[in-house]
Amino acid sequence: MIQIVRADGSAEQAVIAGMKARSAAKNADIQRAAAAILEDVRQRGYEAVEEYSLRFDKAAPREITREELDAAYARCPADLIAALERAAANIRDYNEKLLVKSQEWTSPDGGVVGRIVRGLTRVGIYVPGGTAAYPSSVLMNAVPAKVAGVEEIVMVTPPTENLSDPVLAAAKIAGVDRVIAVGGAQAVAALTYGAGFIPQVDKLVGPGNAYVAAAKRLAYGTLDIDMVAGPSEVLVIADGSANPKFVAADLLSQAEHDKLASAVLLTDSMELAQAVDGEIIRQTGYLSRSEIMECSLRDFGCAVVCENLDACAALANQIAPEHLEIVTEDPRALLPNIKNAGAVFLGAWSPEPLGDYLAGPDHVLPTSGTARFFSPLSVDSFLKTMSVIQYDQQSLSPIKDQIITLAEAEKLTAHANSIRVRFE
Repeated sequence: MIQIVRADGSAEQAVIAGMKARSAAKNADIQRAAAAILEDVRQRGYEAVEEYSLRFDKAAPREITREELDAAYARCPADLIAALERAAANIRDYNEKLLVKSQEWTSPDGGVVGRIVRGLTRVGIYVPGGTAAYPSSVLMNAVPAKVAGVEEIVMVTPPTENLSDPVLAAAKIAGVDRVIAVGGAQAVAALTYGAGFIPQVDKLVGPGNAYVAAAKRLAYGTLDIDMVAGPSEVLVIADGSANPKFVAADLLSQAEHDKLASAVLLTDSMELAQAVDGEIIRQTGYLSRSEIMECSLRDFGCAVVCENLDACAALANQIAPEHLEIVTEDPRALLPNIKNAGAVFLGAWSPEPLGDYLAGPDHVLPTSGTARFFSPLSVDSFLKTMSVIQYDQQSLSPIKDQIITLAEAEKLTAHANSIRVRFE
């Protein structure tokens, strides 16, 4: 069951405040523990990583061999391998079309300027273990990195019985170069500073538990990260033409992630809101994670009935959801009004799980309102650029005095001299 409210100014702000509260509850003890592990690994290297692995995961870190990856691939059902291969192909195709190239051109002064685009040298991918083992996330993180031209992809995952065949098979399909069985904040620390056979990386991506998320946040600056992801969320804008069975199913698809997940319906139809609520009650009764869904919907789920669809879009922009579905008679007509969302799904036949698994765009998306300024993971996330400047005497000469003037205005006489000596 979800709460149904009419938009009145305070209702909208209550929705936004509730979603922000999910990520605001950061545990100071977790932050301190992660900071201590990072510092210990920075000082003692692999010895500290091994100690934490033995303490938390009951096993020392080790490298997974190519033979183990091949064996895991062979043990997976054929239909799973086919689905993973199809997903990888779609992700690859999508990112290849986004890939930007190096370019140069002649500036107005007659010099040559431009930008060189390079893939990062080494990237780390964190993959959770146990019940939170997601082969789809391996593909979503590794395939764009491969398209970007990253030289080496190092995947880490906890060194326990949680090494799942589908995850290892996905690593093989995605072309991951090395798989190392090490998890937790100690894995983040090892990839941040380098520890023994675990190399330092330029960027670390992928989801993890609260300790992993805290360690990633603290490591940022020594390496780059994708983002610090919060609990999952979906927002559906729907009008009276929407099928309440579909809308309810899509809200539940996110509510099942965890008790902090958020599922919000914005609509101009009270009748639809009530029908969706009835469908949620009916469908929750036969789904496996009903307890989680009920907690999520009770605490962070609601339906807001707005005056019209434009008001729905305005509220959606304030919330800036991770996933936004537009299930209206003409979903594209509302799209120009949308400014802030991680991914937008248009129409009744574009449910959020399509994006989670197979469509091609990445499912690593900004959460907790950060879609106001963050973008989804993509090939761009694994690229860096360098400026290129090449002038000759003929193109530098007409502007030399202006450079000298600017340098002297800033009292940087050596800068001015660097130009002046070339024309003495």
